[in-house]
Amino acid sequence: MTVTTAVVLLTRDLRVHDNPALATSCAAFDRVVPLYVLDPALAGLSANRLRFLHQALAELRTELRDRGGDLVVRRGDPVAETIRLAGQVGATAVALAADVSHHARRRERLLRAECERHRLHLRLFPGLTVVEPGALRPGGGGDHYRVFSPYHRAWAANRWREELAAPRRIALPDKVSVGRLPAPPAGESPDAAVGGERVARQRLTDWLPDLDRYGDQHDDMAGDDTSRLSPYLRFGCLSPLTVANAAGDRSGPFVRQICWRDFYYQVTAAFPDISTRAYRKGATEKWRYDDDAVAAWTEGRTGVPIVDAGMRQLHAQGWMHNRARLITGGFLTKHLEQDWRAGVPVFFRWLLDGDVANNSGNWQWVAGTGNDTKPYRGFNPVRQAERYDPDGAYVRRWVPELAGVQGKAAHQPWRLPDEIRRTLDYPPPISVPGTDPVWLR
Repeated sequence: MTVTTAVVLLTRDLRVHDNPALATSCAAFDRVVPLYVLDPALAGLSANRLRFLHQALAELRTELRDRGGDLVVRRGDPVAETIRLAGQVGATAVALAADVSHHARRRERLLRAECERHRLHLRLFPGLTVVEPGALRPGGGGDHYRVFSPYHRAWAANRWREELAAPRRIALPDKVSVGRLPAPPAGESPDAAVGGERVARQRLTDWLPDLDRYGDQHDDMAGDDTSRLSPYLRFGCLSPLTVANAAGDRSGPFVRQICWRDFYYQVTAAFPDISTRAYRKGATEKWRYDDDAVAAWTEGRTGVPIVDAGMRQLHAQGWMHNRARLITGGFLTKHLEQDWRAGVPVFFRWLLDGDVANNSGNWQWVAGTGNDTKPYRGFNPVRQAERYDPDGAYVRRWVPELAGVQGKAAHQPWRLPDEIRRTLDYPPPISVPGTDPVWLR
């Protein structure tokens, strides 16, 4: 009797629950080799995400071992290492979760060519989104939805695939070398979340009782009532389908945020240059280029408390409240008039949840070059602060220079009496030379 073997190349699906590539392979083949290749080309992009990744891989190895298998770890080019391992274990097939970035597409093209050359069957699987990019098409033509609201309606009405249980048993080929997984490296953010599927599933379980409050509370910056599941979705420690199903209401505000994630995946699938080129045709891009302004923004020393608070939270936690992302991104692009492409790599370096589709898609939305139907809208930082941090608690937490300033005064320290302002050790607000922003008046 012939024993069949498949290699499952794991990328951003670091889980055993609802992992279509893994579950389907375990059902169809006698032996399955879960493989992760540490790609040197990605190692230097973000120390925060590298630490999170290694934590997630260590957790995944434990989950696989509990089921009789293991995580095979290699270093190098993912395509070359996959083909090499397939030859060593006598595999006839390779499974891979589909993805949309330039890097992922190039990896898929090369892997497909090498699989054909070595007579291996390559199959792509869903799993990184709830609805696959390209599965929904707007009426009247077009390869993707450009506006969120009609996409959300189609997405919510669409029949979703079934969740898949974790494999009960995973059988590895005999004598396969699993490889060593290094200890998690140091990240840059001291208070960053810990990666891994078990942590992710527990976080989801613990947060679900607060779901009913999400619509009213998710913009409360100091209250911090968001799920903080985004890093786990980014690495696939949680299936987005699992999260959406657990939340239930497809039209509710929380599931709507998961739909936004899918929306940007289908945009990026159709427009893979989303990190470097304006998405909206005819977008006006008249940027100033001021390295000092970008540095002040990056370091959280703009003199605008709500902006600095958001950037300092980013540095400390590798995460930022979504409202703060809108405020800080809007301040850089609409008030300082800096190119959104200067902000993309800053967020991408620090964010645990940073990925091409959502990071760049949101930057283009804020800058008015992307999918926003009101591209010229701006975010008045003072009004935003007073609405979403009414008593200044968020600012005082992240900008300790203002810890002694009470109430709304923390949002406009430039209005304080001179004798108080001089004691704060906090800079005056920066702005475009020759302008008089309304929020400074």
